[in-house]
Amino acid sequence: MADQRVQQGGMGKQAYEARRAAKAGVSLDKWLSRKEDDRKTVIAAAAQPNPLLAQIKAGWRRLMDRAHRPL
Repeated sequence: MADQRVQQGGMGKQAYEARRAAKAGVSLDKWLSRKEDDRKTVIAAAAQPNPLLAQIKAGWRRLMDRAHRPL
């Protein structure tokens, strides 16, 4: 699948990825598989709920509840 993604980008994309792989000292296939693994890791991390965001929402909710109470 990794080769297919490079081929879809054209010859320029393939040459660019080959240069990046050579600079990293790995083969093109290994470079593309690492790149794909990194992409999957980022997507998986983005799917996880952020605990800090939940705390912020809860705090905001408490603040708004207090603001709507009568004096």
